[in-house]
Amino acid sequence: MPEAIRMGGAGVDLSQRAFRDDTVDASPAAATETVIATLSLGADLGFGLGVLVIGYAAWTVGTAGVSGTFRIRRDSITGTIIKASGAKTVVAAALHDECIVGIDASPTFPNEVYVLTLQVGSASGVSTVSAVELVGIVL
Repeated sequence: MPEAIRMGGAGVDLSQRAFRDDTVDASPAAATETVIATLSLGADLGFGLGVLVIGYAAWTVGTAGVSGTFRIRRDSITGTIIKASGAKTVVAAALHDECIVGIDASPTFPNEVYVLTLQVGSASGVSTVSAVELVGIVL
C-alpha cells in the first residue's frame, strides 16, 4: 500500500515525500534539446494533487545562441512534457539562469522519473550548464 502523509504533534512530515538532484547530467551541444538533470522518485507513495516539480539551471549560452527553452518531462527526453518555458531571449557567451515549476497530476509510482531539459535555439557551439537543481515533492 502506498505510504501516506504522516502527521504528528510537531506538524506535517514531508521528509519521505521530497526528492532532489543537483548533478549536471550534460550540457547542450549546438541547438539540441538535452537532459541536464534527472530526478528519480523510487518510493511507492500515495498522492492527491500529484508531484510538484521545480527545476533551476544556470548556463552560459553557446556560440550564436539566441533563445533558451526549458522543459520538465516525465521519464526521458521523449517523455510527456509536464511544463515548458517557451523560448526566452538570451545572448551568446552570457550567463543566464532560469526556474521552471510544474505539477504532474498523474505520476506513476514507484519509480517515477523526471528530467529537466534545455534547448538553446540557433546555437552552433556547446552551451555550458554550471548549476542545476531539480526537486520533486509528492502532494
